[in-house]
Amino acid sequence: QVLLVESGGGSVQAGGSLRLSCAATGFRYRVYCVAWFRQVPGKEREWVASLTPSSGLTYYHESVQERASWSQDNGKKTYSLQLNEVKPEDAGMFYCAAADTTCPGLWSTKAFPYWGRGTQVAVSS
Repeated sequence: QVLLVESGGGSVQAGGSLRLSCAATGFRYRVYCVAWFRQVPGKEREWVASLTPSSGLTYYHESVQERASWSQDNGKKTYSLQLNEVKPEDAGMFYCAAADTTCPGLWSTKAFPYWGRGTQVAVSS
């Protein structure tokens, strides 16, 4: 059974940093693409960033392009997103997602069949 477990959410001050981690278990072969989505009340879940673990290629939404970076521990299948210079608009519920194909072109929630339960991020100004 595929399981994605997020960690690292919480409250952070604007201008600070946060690190969101996603631990993946149950994948028969490998994780082809892992991503983070953010959702705020009343709005759809939106894509934030993706990583193709096998190649290390990364993709970022323009809103975090200059502030985010991925790291991975392939042995533990744990993938982390570091977000620096956090802004109030970064707040929301962050969900880890995984797909059965590599990342290029995957921006929609429909492309990701596997989801974690989410971790809340609050930003204080």
